[in-house]
Amino acid sequence: MTPGLSILDQSTIASGRGADQAIRETLALARLADAWGYRRYWLAEHHNSEAHAGAAPEMLVAAIAATTRRIRVGTAGVMLPHYSALKVAEQFRVAEAIAPGRIDLGLGRAPGSDGRTAFALNPNAAEAAERFPAQVMELLGWLGDGLPESHPFRAVRAQPEGPTRPEVWILGSSDYGAQVAAHFGLPYCFAHFITDGHGAAEALALYRQAFRPHPGRPGRLAAPHAAIGVFALAAETEAEAERLFRSRALWRLHRDSGRYPPLPSVEEAEAYPYTEAERAWVERLRARAILGAPEQVRARLEALARELGAAEVAVLTACHDPLARQRSYALLAEAFGLSRDSSLAAAE
Repeated sequence: MTPGLSILDQSTIASGRGADQAIRETLALARLADAWGYRRYWLAEHHNSEAHAGAAPEMLVAAIAATTRRIRVGTAGVMLPHYSALKVAEQFRVAEAIAPGRIDLGLGRAPGSDGRTAFALNPNAAEAAERFPAQVMELLGWLGDGLPESHPFRAVRAQPEGPTRPEVWILGSSDYGAQVAAHFGLPYCFAHFITDGHGAAEALALYRQAFRPHPGRPGRLAAPHAAIGVFALAAETEAEAERLFRSRALWRLHRDSGRYPPLPSVEEAEAYPYTEAERAWVERLRARAILGAPEQVRARLEALARELGAAEVAVLTACHDPLARQRSYALLAEAFGLSRDSSLAAAE
């Protein structure tokens, strides 16, 4: 069975271009994704980063929801411990009013930043992460479930109320998020692109085994529903995909050594003085990466989804050239046979 295909966008900052340009590239790609027939467009959250510009994904959700027609728009995700659950509920009720029935609220527990920045966002950061399950309960309450009788803020309502509500997801790269999603009967997405797949099978199996349905509660599932967030890159030829991947490979080398610079260009990557050990590391990374011509990438994504039991795949593609990134997603849409909307084609 072919998995549903979506886009995960980190609003990556490219070397030589500003963070503001990364945001505008996100907005442009989202409009194209709507025309190409992608199921969802998810925005990531990062703070104090030279690599990623998406510090306020909720604002991008609203902007994209207002300028698209059919694609679901959401977060992957809002790092809930930074915020008040009430405020997040209000933000996404506003987004739901903008695009009823098209809003996803993906939640994560990781800081999406360094420790100092986490405390700048929330002075109670040390304790906030431990309250993540309680915050999820409160958020669901303010989105329509209602809060427990004993809750001190039970009488507070999150506005604007409407007939529809955001679809809530739990996101993660470990067993923890899988357990939270299973407990609340919510869909779960594993961040395969962060771990290169390590722990994915275990987390998704745990999610399915521990899943608890919540009959009669809107927004909860009757059965598990899993997705994976995966890095993938398509080009007209395998050789061109290999060339474009050099940017990502060098960036990952930096990331795994604790540095998060802007995404280098292909030329910068080709000029980098790799050591023998670094070259060997890049070769191992390349062997695991999903890239190539469109049909090659489709086959790899479908095989991975079958292996992990994922009903959906959210594709993360990082290219220094924004047109190459757009082309990668356009080629995948064609390879998967997505339903193109000719009335939206003017966006291209």
